[in-house]
Amino acid sequence: MTGKHLVAVVVLDGVVPFDLGTATQLFGTARDEHGHRKYKTLVCTPGRRPVRAAAGYQVVPDHGLEITETADTIVVPGIHAGDPVENGTVDPAVSKALNDALARGARVMSICTGAFVLAAAGILEHRPATTHWWWAEKFRELYPDVKLDPDVLFIDDGEVLTSAGVGAGIDLCLHVIRTDFGSEVANRAARRSVVPPWREGGQAQYIERPLPRAADTTTATTRTWALERLAEPLTLQELAAHATMSVRTFTRRFREETGVSPARWLLQQRVDHARMLLESTDLAVEVVARRSGLGTATSLRQHLQTTIGVAPSAYRRTFRVVPGSPGR
Repeated sequence: MTGKHLVAVVVLDGVVPFDLGTATQLFGTARDEHGHRKYKTLVCTPGRRPVRAAAGYQVVPDHGLEITETADTIVVPGIHAGDPVENGTVDPAVSKALNDALARGARVMSICTGAFVLAAAGILEHRPATTHWWWAEKFRELYPDVKLDPDVLFIDDGEVLTSAGVGAGIDLCLHVIRTDFGSEVANRAARRSVVPPWREGGQAQYIERPLPRAADTTTATTRTWALERLAEPLTLQELAAHATMSVRTFTRRFREETGVSPARWLLQQRVDHARMLLESTDLAVEVVARRSGLGTATSLRQHLQTTIGVAPSAYRRTFRVVPGSPGR
């Protein structure tokens, strides 16, 4: 090994190509400020056999399940066919590989319906977990002992993590990168992949939300504008005015596009920015609060406690990334 964090992506028949690409893309683009990769990502299948993707082509792997024996993180992408989603069972070799990895302290995570694989292996029994909302009823039918919450983007239950469908897998991978190596590395990976750097795991999944009409104006430009002014006391009226919409139209359009209200979104961005400053600078808590738009150190403490359950000082001790220091 080269000292990089080893990620093993376990691929089964019926794999969702987007989910497979999510894991390899996000972990593959996580680099430090010098361009050095932080992860080594390998794809494997049982017996190193080719598997058929849900899109109608084969995935030919370079590795078998033996790489899970030394992996730091194991990712199971979603599947649209096969025993885990049809009858609640999984290849015993896959189950053993996942459980053995978990027993020795590796992290095991799933994207979308990859949660069916973890559940079939017994890993999610009595644990909180999520999957794509479309599959929730089938999941509950096959795995009633799992504490399923299909209304969130992802769930971090320590060494076991699960995510909802498609885009939520990106959120989970970025969350893991952030946990391992801090905001700067995660944000850099997000920029390389041209995706949002952060969405809170408890944010609602997009369930049957109407899309804006093609001729309608998007709020994306205003969101970018707001991100550049987080320290300012932005009001709903100012945001709507920037978007050249009425407050009512802007609020409706904003929720359609992001899944949350403008106020909730703005608070999420400010807390996220404060976390980045705590991780990457030595600024006093009062300064971090002002620069992130949270106002006072007391307000920052309250919001950080509510969001992740720790005080700013404790968060900084845990996640402060010093250049040259190893990751998880």
